[in-house]
Amino acid sequence: MSKSYTEITQRISKNMKTLRSDIPDTMSGFSAMAKAATADGVLDKKTKELIALAIGVSTRCDGCIGFHTKALVELGATKEEVEETLGMAIYMGGGPSLMYAADAMQAYEEFAQGKA
Repeated sequence: MSKSYTEITQRISKNMKTLRSDIPDTMSGFSAMAKAATADGVLDKKTKELIALAIGVSTRCDGCIGFHTKALVELGATKEEVEETLGMAIYMGGGPSLMYAADAMQAYEEFAQGKA
């Protein structure tokens, strides 16, 4: 049975809504950090999202793969850019990263198909 990254991101988004209600200070702080970290600077947003995807793959985080792949599709990242990024994640993380890189390509295809 394959994963659905659309379902994964929707489920996590719903659960984060509860956290925003229950621990607003923590969630507000995380949101501010995310906004600052992803803002265009010397590196643009797409480059930062590619880095985030590689980290998500190397740490084996399905939610990270889902959210960052979705963002990359929205930012216009090409399949080749995502694949090259995943190549670096595999290089740095070995076999386990390869397994999650394969899933990340599934996520890319899933979100790209939904955008078309």
